[in-house]
Amino acid sequence: MFDLFQQLLSQSAGNRREFCRAGMFGLAPVALAWLLKQDNVLAAPSAPVMQPQPDDTLPRQPHYEPQAKAMISLFMQGGPSQIDLLDPKPELNRLDGQQFPGTIKYDNAAQASSRVLGCTWSFAKYGESGTDVSELLPAFSEIVDDALVVRSMRTGVNNHGQSIHALNSGRTQRGRASLGSWLTYGLGAETASLPAYVAMTDPQGIPVEGVLNWSNGWLPSIFQGTVVRPREPRILNLQPPDGLSGAVQKNYLGFLERLNQQHLDEHPASTDLSARIANYQLAARMQTSAGEALDISQETKATHKMYGIDQPESQEFGTRCLIARRLVERGVRFVQLFTKNQYWDHHGSLRSALPRSCAKVDRGAAGLVQDLKQRGLLDSTVVHWGGEMGRLPVIQNDAGPEKVGRDHNTYGFSMWLAGGGFRRGGTFGATDEFGHHAVEDIVQHYDYHATLLHLFGLKPDKLVYRTSAREQTLLDGQPGKIIDGLLARPADHG
Repeated sequence: MFDLFQQLLSQSAGNRREFCRAGMFGLAPVALAWLLKQDNVLAAPSAPVMQPQPDDTLPRQPHYEPQAKAMISLFMQGGPSQIDLLDPKPELNRLDGQQFPGTIKYDNAAQASSRVLGCTWSFAKYGESGTDVSELLPAFSEIVDDALVVRSMRTGVNNHGQSIHALNSGRTQRGRASLGSWLTYGLGAETASLPAYVAMTDPQGIPVEGVLNWSNGWLPSIFQGTVVRPREPRILNLQPPDGLSGAVQKNYLGFLERLNQQHLDEHPASTDLSARIANYQLAARMQTSAGEALDISQETKATHKMYGIDQPESQEFGTRCLIARRLVERGVRFVQLFTKNQYWDHHGSLRSALPRSCAKVDRGAAGLVQDLKQRGLLDSTVVHWGGEMGRLPVIQNDAGPEKVGRDHNTYGFSMWLAGGGFRRGGTFGATDEFGHHAVEDIVQHYDYHATLLHLFGLKPDKLVYRTSAREQTLLDGQPGKIIDGLLARPADHG
């Protein structure tokens, strides 16, 4: 047939022109492609080879040997004041009440003031590391040698929602997969009877951006965080009504599973459907395992005291911290605890509100680290404490000493990390003399993520999910680098 086609082209120039003109708008291109393919001149278009992508939470091998196996993130939504808690600045006290000798970028210009606000609370050095800690964090001062205070965090977007997304999902945009979703996508979980990823909300409300904080984004639905409520029942509808328990429920679930599987066989590309089936199966297994994991009555009085559960101000948050330990102990990969909406957003009444916020979380957070350590779990479990931003060194709401507060600051703020391969004791990075801008060893949010993934044995450019649009990653093309100064032992950058 190819010979026939060559004969057609070898005719007179006029005929060739007529042939090409007709072919441009007719069937000739189709026929040409068919003829060329028949004679193996035109290669068949090669379909991209799609590697299977995980759609379950079975345990998976990392890219290399990990140091961390689980993570508990204590997310202080609203932005704790770093210069009142973890990053003392004597210059602010010296200039207290005077005009700030520099430039400030305010988020709330209407209440802005250029007068310096010194720190009301005293600092002291603790532990062998000699880490400076505010008197508002007495429990944290007990564990400073097991934690690393990072003083040079930066996202650079003075807005709660955008900065939350930067720290929790890699970019300032909404709709992306959260950190917990990425870790469970990459590694699965070490349990089949509990969720791989758990989000624990505050009894007084969910944080800014709500469910987006534990969203799976474009990842399959199985990687979305499962919410454990702050009050009983902590998981709704976990137990069936009396009339549907036992053999009745078993028969019902078996029939439902067969129907779902039949539908999935007819629609194999439906990740939402496969995730729903997996969640039904998990829910059945959780009827026994979840109740046991969430029951802190099995813990000793000494353990309750370690978490501050015996004190009214710290009882609620301490309880959630203890549950988080029980979950990772049973194979859950990622647990994130949230404080309520804007709990640390102290634009006003800083001098009364900040001590209350610290009293709520300090004992539970420190108890978590102590408990993990004594059980041999701290080496393999990352504990993170911090919010999406810090605060400015000047007064906001200049309406008297009891009314003053601090505005947003995402250009230099603090958090602390413990366990899972992070360096223990001391500080990393520094802000300027006013605590406004990170100026030494700056840790951008994408550097933090690259370093975190490294500890879990994951390469950021290899942790990929392919959508119809493009390949998606946590760093999303940002220049995230592993920061050796955060690590207990330097990374092999080869």
